[in-house]
Amino acid sequence: MTPSVSRTSEKRPTEHAVTTRMFESDFIEWFSRIHPATPFVTWIPVLAYVMYRSVGCEGGRAPLGVLATLGMIAAGTLSWSLVEYVLHRYVFHWTNETARGKRIHFLLHGVHHDYPNDKDRLVMPLGVSVPLAVIFYVTFTHLFGVRIGEPYYVGFGIGYLLYDGTHYFVHHFRQTTKIGKWLKKHHMTHHFADHDGGFGVSSPLWDLVFRTMPTPKRAQKSTTN
Repeated sequence: MTPSVSRTSEKRPTEHAVTTRMFESDFIEWFSRIHPATPFVTWIPVLAYVMYRSVGCEGGRAPLGVLATLGMIAAGTLSWSLVEYVLHRYVFHWTNETARGKRIHFLLHGVHHDYPNDKDRLVMPLGVSVPLAVIFYVTFTHLFGVRIGEPYYVGFGIGYLLYDGTHYFVHHFRQTTKIGKWLKKHHMTHHFADHDGGFGVSSPLWDLVFRTMPTPKRAQKSTTN
């Protein structure tokens, strides 16, 4: 049975609204919210254990070597940045004008654009991240083997944590460094001026590669046409 969506989720947010109720069920509503520290408390021990397995050569596997291990971690982190971009651009910003399509978009990402300062919905809920983590682990170890797949997975997980941390950081902290200010401007331009650009959150790399850097001019042009 599909969980009932609260009627409040279909209303436009008021000027000073910070959050909204998404589900009529208190139980499901509770799971739709997550403390920003939860991904780090949950996934750092998991990644540390996977790294321990890899370095400890459990199961009789041959050691990969320090440079090769670091290379796989770096490759995994880079891979996450591409997955982050693809998910944000093609899944989170998928739209459909049917009632069901609008509801799906709201649940996936629309709620964040309507209520960007809702601190309980800035990082990925465990109900989403846990199944994805299992899928990616099985995929990587199947494709590359455990010896390479596990350090690659660790890097992928580090990239995910960088994404969640950066997302919360640019929304809820005052930026004092040039990099922080630049990342905040990049993401806020996506939020408030150009929904068709700025899909990278932890890094603008793939926006540069695919020419989707956010710009207020694009939004101004679309409103004047």
